[in-house]
Amino acid sequence: MKALAATADPMLVEFVDLAEPTPAADEALVKVEAFSVNRGEIFALTGVYGTPAASGRVMGQDIVGRVRAVAADGSGPAMGTRVVAHPEGGGWAELVAVPTSKLAVVPDAVATITAAALPLAGLTALRLLRRVDELSGTRILLTGASGGVGHYLVELAAAAGASVTAVSASRDRGLRLAELGAAAVVRDVAEAVGVFDVVLESVGGTVFSAALTRLRPGGKVLWFGQASLEPITLDFFRLFSATPFTLEHFPHWVSTTTDGEDLRALVDSVAADTLHPEIGRIEDWAETRTVLTDLNNRLIRGNAVLTIEMK
Repeated sequence: MKALAATADPMLVEFVDLAEPTPAADEALVKVEAFSVNRGEIFALTGVYGTPAASGRVMGQDIVGRVRAVAADGSGPAMGTRVVAHPEGGGWAELVAVPTSKLAVVPDAVATITAAALPLAGLTALRLLRRVDELSGTRILLTGASGGVGHYLVELAAAAGASVTAVSASRDRGLRLAELGAAAVVRDVAEAVGVFDVVLESVGGTVFSAALTRLRPGGKVLWFGQASLEPITLDFFRLFSATPFTLEHFPHWVSTTTDGEDLRALVDSVAADTLHPEIGRIEDWAETRTVLTDLNNRLIRGNAVLTIEMK
């Protein structure tokens, strides 16, 4: 089968020929039709998490396709069922073995391209908001709101009754966030009006520190990213205005629910027309290198989806 693997040159991937995966008993073999790429995968390729991805490694966490072989243990959907899945890697390939706990059936009302944009960004947003004690009436300050996670956070939080102030440097992206339910959109944290019960922070650097100064005493900060790649700085004395507060580091993979359960909730929301994935680019997977570069340079709004046509 064909797959896209990391090369010795960070940020570059190339097509390789690999043997078809052999699923474990609890895994279904999925024929991939589309996948989404994320900045986290760029970070892995370039070594932001430590060592750059080893040459030959196949990444990919967001896929949609059809079950080619059912799980041997009888779990999961039937042969030919269209599914969305969140494998731990290997998704940039024609075939991938996925634990059935990590996949969900895609309803007929949801397009394949749309479903491909759901896994990582959608799971992150859904699980982040579960860490907020009560969404209705809660004032949320969201930094880094222009990306795929930000769009989901705005729409999900607003639908639950939260008042979201979204920080986005782009006017066009800000208009879209307002359409999705943001109560206010500002270009900089300094422009945000009032104090906030919760800060959802994914930028890092000075943005993190500025956002904390807008937190009410007793509020909560959920820290789920560092897109600027700049370390945060905290000044003990400047934080007196928010004392006491809760700072919670949020990894999206820590959950009491399975990926499959949460993916099912996401696709059902899309089918019900209450969640609208923001897809900024659709390309054939032969263009993955270009899409990764454009995503890294912030030239893509929302999610980027690559399609596969098996020969």
